[in-house]
Amino acid sequence: MTRILFYTNQFFGQIGGEDKAYIPPQIAEGPIGSANLFKDKLDGEIVATLICGDNYYAENTDSVREFISSALERLKPDFLVAGPAFNAGRFGIACGDICTFASEKFGIKTLTGMYIENPAVEIYKDKTYIVETGKSSASIRKAVSSMISLGNKLIRNENIGLPDEEGYIAKGIRVNVFKDKTGAERALDMLINKIKGLEFDTEIPIPVYDNIIPSDPIDELKSAKIALITTGGIVPFNNPDHLPAATAKFYKKYPINDIDRFNEGEFESVHAGYDPVYANYNPNIILPLDLLREAERIGDIGSLYEYYYVTTGNSTSVADATRMGGEIAKELKEAGVQGAILTST
Repeated sequence: MTRILFYTNQFFGQIGGEDKAYIPPQIAEGPIGSANLFKDKLDGEIVATLICGDNYYAENTDSVREFISSALERLKPDFLVAGPAFNAGRFGIACGDICTFASEKFGIKTLTGMYIENPAVEIYKDKTYIVETGKSSASIRKAVSSMISLGNKLIRNENIGLPDEEGYIAKGIRVNVFKDKTGAERALDMLINKIKGLEFDTEIPIPVYDNIIPSDPIDELKSAKIALITTGGIVPFNNPDHLPAATAKFYKKYPINDIDRFNEGEFESVHAGYDPVYANYNPNIILPLDLLREAERIGDIGSLYEYYYVTTGNSTSVADATRMGGEIAKELKEAGVQGAILTST
């Protein structure tokens, strides 16, 4: 019987939400939380579930690995399943790290699942199998089904097909396959279909990157109008416009003409991707209004734009971020703004 170790975070481990993101790693016997979706469907037994808070893992990686190492030596699993993490960046990093660590140090086969835009994908896709999932846990049943299918093939030591066939994200490995037609014939077929406007699948996908042309330098900063923008979720206290804590699809702008700094109790962070305690105590560490006011007073800049713009970058898709950035840039250009300071978290 194949012994399986399951890894998940505090949320899917049914311990709590963001308030429990700092819980240290712990082991529970058998399947816990989302591990139950895999129970009796994988060709093996889930002997234990390892649970760790997202923030704790990210900030204490070495000590978490020591805990994992001890657990692996004691439990002696044959297979490790992590996640799925969907588009959660910290959870994705933890899933990728534990899979990589277990594989490289103990030779254990590993599997996880993530949304294609999860930042952990680029880091770990060549180190473990990552099943492509939807953006959020709303797609968990489909994600689990795909992970079970690929997981059983890995457990049985069966040949793993191409990414499109098995549903995992390409690992950057090229393999030889036999085709009925030569490469030249297949290339010509693709070309003809492309000319005719018909569908075709390339055998070597080429990454497409946006061509970003940087703006010209500001000629005279001492006379320029500068705007403040942040993805750090700094909003008026109590979040009157209900800016989402994650996966934001809109931004807001708020007036700052009559204030010199963001004060505790008047502004706060609603971003769910970091601990907001210090940001709530002094929001200026996320968006430095106080420093820009000083620069304005001593003449280092001409003036500060009368509004600041804010959204939450936590799990926001590239498409939504691109759209919002374009809309904000259009507004700033129409308002005569020459430059902007964009801060994160």
